Amino acid sequence: MKQCSKCHQPAVIFIQYNGTHLCQTHFFDYVERRVKKEITKQGKTQKNTTIGVALSGGKDSTVCLSLLCDIYKKRSHVHLVAITVDEGIQGYRPASIQVAQQTCEELHIDHHIISFKNVFDITMDEIASQDHQLGDCSFCGVFRRQCLNLLGKKLNVDKLATGHNLDDMAQSILMNFVNGDIEKLARLGPHEHVQPGLIPRMLPLRTIPEKELTLYAILKKFKFHHGQCPYAHEALRGEFRDIVDELEQHHPGTRHSIVKSYDGIKPSLMHCCPSVPLHSCVRCGEPTTQNMCKACLLQEQVIH
Repeated sequence: MKQCSKCHQPAVIFIQYNGTHLCQTHFFDYVERRVKKEITKQGKTQKNTTIGVALSGGKDSTVCLSLLCDIYKKRSHVHLVAITVDEGIQGYRPASIQVAQQTCEELHIDHHIISFKNVFDITMDEIASQDHQLGDCSFCGVFRRQCLNLLGKKLNVDKLATGHNLDDMAQSILMNFVNGDIEKLARLGPHEHVQPGLIPRMLPLRTIPEKELTLYAILKKFKFHHGQCPYAHEALRGEFRDIVDELEQHHPGTRHSIVKSYDGIKPSLMHCCPSVPLHSCVRCGEPTTQNMCKACLLQEQVIH
């Protein structure tokens, strides 16, 4: 058995991109230090701040909530709340909501749930049963963002933390480059500029690979939902996941390089694609650049 590169204890993981073996103690420290550094990099947390954590019940969001609790537990001026979106996917979401509720009870965090059915009068299962040109994930992504923003504002949330990891970030950056969507690329979180009516995103886990988060959750004995969304196989993201995974396997550190390169050009992207003035959607009142927001436009396609 390999020994930890920092001590003589048995290693629990080999970090291929930097060539180190780490024992459990040093692995925990390795993950936690990077998360704290990333949070600091994303901006100072002001007094009397409420941070909403998007909690699905999966490993990433569970680790995100737990780490934020540890980081802010001694700061009475920072309040955490958890927000779960119920898309209405039978056989998948009910089980994860139960896990999310248990996690919040153990951490003494207020837990709030918002559903597609209540907001859009339709479930994800009902959307998937219809014949439409857009992929199911296109509806889900837009509706989820709207739900998080709506409930976040109701709870007076100042920042919304999500569990996006390093793999997620590298895939998103590559997808937007390939699709030529420079405006969307410029708008990727974390957000420094606060747009009226939109809650800025913070991404505490954006430098941590998915594999490391999985191991962290297991070694910490966190309860998390293992299921996979039944509609995920339709997502284009899966192709980019395979591309990034293959690049990382042959060239360790690729994911970090993609994100680092993006961070380097983001100021230029934001200069080329500055934030445009927002106004209220004529239908729901949410911020939009058009007369009607994307969520309402998509809702019209599936509500008959």
